[in-house]
Amino acid sequence: MKIHAAPQGTDEWLAARLGVPTSSQFSRILSPAKLKPSASAAGYAHDLLAEWLTGLQTDTASSAFMQRGTDLEHRARDWYAVETDTEPVEVGLCLTDDGCVGASPDAMVGDDGLLEIKCPSAARHIGYLLDGPGNDYTMQIQGQLWVTGRSWCDFLSYNPSIAPRIVRIDADPVVAVALSAALKSFVRRLQDAKDRLRGLGCVPACERAPMSRAQIEGIERPPTIDEMMALVGPRNT
Repeated sequence: MKIHAAPQGTDEWLAARLGVPTSSQFSRILSPAKLKPSASAAGYAHDLLAEWLTGLQTDTASSAFMQRGTDLEHRARDWYAVETDTEPVEVGLCLTDDGCVGASPDAMVGDDGLLEIKCPSAARHIGYLLDGPGNDYTMQIQGQLWVTGRSWCDFLSYNPSIAPRIVRIDADPVVAVALSAALKSFVRRLQDAKDRLRGLGCVPACERAPMSRAQIEGIERPPTIDEMMALVGPRNT
């Protein structure tokens, strides 16, 4: 395993993830219910190829609730540290030795564990209190364990208004075998697609000058009159 040390959420971390299949999206490669290839795999591959070519994230959606989760994560991690008498260590992007697949757990715990934090709505949190996470994050957590080689992951559901819950999830060897095969096949498909795109004249972002999102999407606005006049300079009258 290799670790890209840039803190999660930074520009460097985002750049390191471009075009790389990561555990939060593994359910788009392998279905958690039947451990069969997901129907979403082709669309996910296209997203990653677009990132490889443009150098821009394909998914930039954000919301106030997502930001809330980010803001609460540090409180949740501190609570976990006190509750379990451990020192969870934040980590950037974990990559397989070949750099082809990645995962970003919320923390490393000791020598064998991981921490995955969710800060859901009250209603969803109650579901986790009563029934655990179910299959909601199976591929993400098992994927993190597969990439890092760790033995277990503590799933922490944290809502500041309701009692938190920790669920320990062990690495599942059956899922690991299925996931390993699915990821290797997916990575091969990505590489084949990159070769075909190069043959069609496409140049990846890492091999050319950077472009803005507006330039890439063809929506770069024209200069205003004032901007044009500033470029021309003062007129003689």
